[in-house]
Order: sequence, then structure tokens, then C-alpha cells
Amino acid sequence: MGKSIVVLGSQWGDEGKGKIVDLITESADVVVRFQGGHNAGHTLVIDGRKTILHLIPSGILRDHVTSYIGQGVVVSPEALLTEIDMLESSGVPATKRLFVSGAASLVLPSHVALDKAREAAKGDGKVGTTCRGIGPAYEDKVARRALRVWDLADFTQFEAKYKELLEYHNFLLKNYYHAPLVDVEESLNALKSAAARITPLIVDVPAALEAARLAGKNIVFEGAQGALLDIDHGTYPFVTSSNTTAGGVASGSGVGPRTLDEVYGVTKAYCTRVGAGPFPTELDDAVGRHMAEVGLEKGATTGRDRRCGWFDAVAMKRSAQINSFSGLCITKLDVLDGLDEVKICTHYELDGKKLDAFPADSALLGSCRPIYKTMPGWKDTTAQCQKWDALPLNAQQYLKEIATLAGVPITMVSTGPDRKDTIQTVEGFE
Repeated sequence: MGKSIVVLGSQWGDEGKGKIVDLITESADVVVRFQGGHNAGHTLVIDGRKTILHLIPSGILRDHVTSYIGQGVVVSPEALLTEIDMLESSGVPATKRLFVSGAASLVLPSHVALDKAREAAKGDGKVGTTCRGIGPAYEDKVARRALRVWDLADFTQFEAKYKELLEYHNFLLKNYYHAPLVDVEESLNALKSAAARITPLIVDVPAALEAARLAGKNIVFEGAQGALLDIDHGTYPFVTSSNTTAGGVASGSGVGPRTLDEVYGVTKAYCTRVGAGPFPTELDDAVGRHMAEVGLEKGATTGRDRRCGWFDAVAMKRSAQINSFSGLCITKLDVLDGLDEVKICTHYELDGKKLDAFPADSALLGSCRPIYKTMPGWKDTTAQCQKWDALPLNAQQYLKEIATLAGVPITMVSTGPDRKDTIQTVEGFE
């Protein structure tokens, strides 16, 4: 049998999952996205050339890899084709390497309009969504009124279903949000053009993955966002609309959980968060600005500034618990180079009491104060290091402390954006 590896974000997203997936796929045959939509942002740097992917799996840049978008993903036809065109214009034959589950729900223009209208209506209470229609698309999926990729194959029937759904969406836009309506014919014409290009990509993803596994092929399952944004386990309501944790792999791709061999959690050597929501270790000082500037902390999807703070081992332990991580992949270690000291949040304090664990009610997280362990920093650079022994001793001790507190061994350390700037302590595939 082939080996299956899951790669997940362990924080609030933006951990550098794209690079890790790209590295592991050197020895993989298949890569699968199993949740989220084009609200993801995976940045790959190969020989100095940057590629940003939002919907298509990061393995698409490998000649030998077949990429799948599973049924747990919500697919924007416009975003999918824009990304395909971007790749093919740069010489990547995306349509020959990519397949899409017919059971995946569609993100329609009216979903985007609803997303924007809702965020605007919330004012200061906004969640911080990317306003790309992801939440409303998942709502329609759960309400059993969604249109799916399969529906594009029979456009006559699609048109009737679309008009019915759009009537409902436009009613909400007009009467509740007092927002502009979505034009029926204009949006239909765009979708009809997209349907002709997307329909040939449709496959039965669960069947394809089972065939690949039985043929002895190695499979990577690529998560989007991060574990602390999971709709069930994240910092609700400041979460995404899908299951970003390991449990979402089986339902979002159609594989049985016993077929998964490894679950790797990707985590920065510090913490970041985009948008609203509690963030106990957030820094509003010179160190936070250092992290933001040196780490180029802007969202790959929206361009928004990321909030920065010290590494949160309490949140990391919770993430490891709900995902059963077998290894950690640490990214952006080089951002901490030159600091006199580095800190790790080991506990929280809430109402004068010391907490050893992440609060079960995440609404309490905003009232938690971090308790830190301070460690000496390092002046030597870690940038572009490719061997563990080449790291400064204090950097090694810092990483070991993270692994000890998380209770998970380190599998990989990223020391720069390029594919080659990586220390691998354990090989992904045998």
C-alpha cells in the first residue's frame, strides 16, 4: 500500500503549509485539498520564483503529481479558472494534472455578495472573513440547497436551479441587507462559459484515491486555514466555515481514517492571526513589528496585515490533541534571528487562576493572560540553514522546548521561503 500523509495548519492559518506540501510531494504521487475554498493562500517559492495558490493543491507544480479537489471544498468556478490560467501561462499544464470532485459545492457570485453585505452590516462586530463567499456557500451546502460541480454538466437543469437559488439570495440582499442585487443573466453567462471548461475535470475523487492507494501510490492531504479556525474546535465565532482539523480529511476527501499514516502540524516559530478574534500572545510593540516586517506578514489571499505574537504552547497542545499530530513542521524560524530573548507562552492566567490547558469555552480566550517562559535569543542567522547542527545552539534549545511542550517531535524546520531552505529531521515517505 502507498503511504498517506496529512499536512495541517496548527495555529490560525498562514503557517506555511504550501511550502511543506510542496517539499513532501517530491516523493508523492497524489495531493488532495479536502476543505475550504479560495480563501486559502499557499505561497510557494522555487528557485526564487513565487507562486501563490488559493484553491488548487500545492502539488500542482510537480510534474509527476496528480492533484485533486475533494468534495469537502467549496469551488468558485471563476477562481478555479483564474488560477488554472495563471499556472498555464507560466508553463504549468494544470488541466492535465488537476481533477475536481463533482460533489463539491459551488461558490456563486451571490455568495460573494451576501458575504460582503453581512460583514458590512456587522460593523465593529465583523468576523474578519475574506468576503469571498465561502461561509454562505457552506451554509447552502448544509441547508441542502447548494449547487454542485456535477450540476454544471447539464446546464439546462443548472440554469433552472440557479435561478431559484438566486431568487432567494437576491431577496436577502434587497430586503435584509439593502445591498445591490446580482444580475441573473450576466452571472449565468459567465457560469455557462466556466461550465464548459470545468466539466472535463470532474471525477469520483473517493474512487480515484482508493485506486491510487491500492496501486501503492503516496498521497498527501493538504489542509487550508488552521486548526484553531475549525468550525467546531476553533475560536468560535471567529472561525472559518469548514473542518480544518484532521477529522475533516476523511469526510472532505472520501477516505477512511485508518488509511492515514501520518499527521503533520505546520506551525510558525511564533504566532500570527489575520482578522478578528482572541489572540493571547499578541504583541503591540517593537518585537511584534519586527516579526511583521521581517516575516513579511501580510495575508497571501487578502493582503491584510497579520497580527503577530510569541509562540503559544497552550494553544499548540490543544491543536495537537484534536489532530493527533505525529510530527511538527516549524516554519519562519529565521524571523526570530537577532532578538535578545525569545518567549514561549506555557500557561494562561484567567481571573487570577493559572490554567494548564486551553479553555474548553473559547469565548474565554480573550480574557486569558499569557504566562511566559523566557529563553535567550541568538545573534547568528538561521536563514537558509539546511542542517540541524548548523543552527545556533540557542535556536536548537528553543525548538526542543516547543517540541517538549507540544508533546510532538519536530519533523521539519523551514529556514527561508525557498524550497531548499529546509532542515528535514525525518523523511516524509519511505
